[in-house]
Amino acid sequence: MNSLSGATPTPRRPRRFKRLRLRTKLILGSLLLLASLGTGMGFASYFSMDSYLTSQLDDQLQRSAFGAANFIKMRPPQNPNGSPPNPLDAPGQGEGILSARIINGSLDAKGGWVDPVSRAQHSFDEADVPILKALTPGAAAANYTMSMGEYRLLAIKAADGSTVIAGLPLTARNNTLSSLRVILIFVALCTLALSGVIGTLLIRRSLRPLEHVSAVANGVASMPLDAGQVALVDRVDPSDNETEVGRVGYALNRMLDNVAGALAARHLSELKVRQFVADASHELRTPLTSIQGYSELVARTEQLSEAGQESLQRVRSQAARMSGLVDDLLLLARYDESREVEMAEVDLTQLLIETVSDMQISDVAANNDAVHHWEIKVPDEPVLVQGDESQLHRVLMNLLSNARKHTDPGTEVVAGLSRSADGSAIVTVTDNGAGIDADFLPEIFSRFARADAARSGTDGTSGLGLPIVKAIVEAHGGKVQVTSVPGRTEFLIRLPGDSK
Repeated sequence: MNSLSGATPTPRRPRRFKRLRLRTKLILGSLLLLASLGTGMGFASYFSMDSYLTSQLDDQLQRSAFGAANFIKMRPPQNPNGSPPNPLDAPGQGEGILSARIINGSLDAKGGWVDPVSRAQHSFDEADVPILKALTPGAAAANYTMSMGEYRLLAIKAADGSTVIAGLPLTARNNTLSSLRVILIFVALCTLALSGVIGTLLIRRSLRPLEHVSAVANGVASMPLDAGQVALVDRVDPSDNETEVGRVGYALNRMLDNVAGALAARHLSELKVRQFVADASHELRTPLTSIQGYSELVARTEQLSEAGQESLQRVRSQAARMSGLVDDLLLLARYDESREVEMAEVDLTQLLIETVSDMQISDVAANNDAVHHWEIKVPDEPVLVQGDESQLHRVLMNLLSNARKHTDPGTEVVAGLSRSADGSAIVTVTDNGAGIDADFLPEIFSRFARADAARSGTDGTSGLGLPIVKAIVEAHGGKVQVTSVPGRTEFLIRLPGDSK
């Protein structure tokens, strides 16, 4: 069997990602890598900004807290009862400053917070007092949710033993971080979209030669390479062999050159074999005719013993068989050279009825009572086709003879004829014999292919009957196929309908 015509193995179903095209994989991979890098850079930028703004707040808190402590220490009380000054009045306090003082566990009435918009001073709400009292002097600044919003608070120990608290609102910091998040997300999405478009264009441009390689390979794969002269003219355009795609195209061109050379050598060998068969067949016809003629002459003119007559009859039958084989070879040789057929209108219905009738008579004459059961199924209307009546008769005779030779006596053989929806003529020959070995089915229309062991027949055959059927049917523009299971074998011929 020609390796070029072998069945293509069914590939395993790949996973979902593996089913994606290479172009899609490259684009998705690039976008995923870019998204990962962008996400990492975005997080780094965001947290760096957060750290920077928090550090600025902490520096301001340090200055505000120590400034308030020094202000209280340096300024004397402003009223007779000795109450210290308000720490909010200390110089250099930031916008929206919060300032408080804890003396002996109690919140000093002085202090409060400044509205960053109106710059008005406000006293603490009762809900804020526990938060302020819980602060530990010397601890790092931390974020707290107060009644007036989120603040970052810092507590220090003053020289007189009291606790001085400074706080700044987190509104500006949070707004800055929120704006940064929006900007980072917007820039990331725009970058991904732009990268996707540019990457798609670049990858498509880069893979376009590979698509051409695929198109050339698919075109060659769809060509019939099993027989005849095959012209592999498609090639990949020369490109830079230093690139991966260029090397693939170069390798494919070399492979096609090699295959084309092998096919040309095979075709030349086939032509030589066919020419030899045709020449040998022509040369054999003359001596075979002489053998048959002299055998007839001896049978008529000589008195032979019973054994001699039997031997002479054997010579005559084998000469006739050899002559039939030569005729078959010459017919196949003619179809190899040219598939032109002299077309005329043929009534397939009448031709099938006559052929089955002839086969019935031949079956009875050959097997006496051990005959097959023949049946014909034809439509009421005649089925007409364009073709060579004698050649189509030979097709039908070969199929019916094949069914008779390779099945047991008593087998039912049904010859059917019908018209398909597209107007084609459908001829079927079906039997309920033992069936054909599945391993032999792919070779059944090959020349000299015989598998007597696959079916129950014992008659010798040349192995050319079905190849002749195939050659004649294809010369008429039709197709022949066979299906077989134990208990049912069907040969089906499809011929173009009469175009008149």
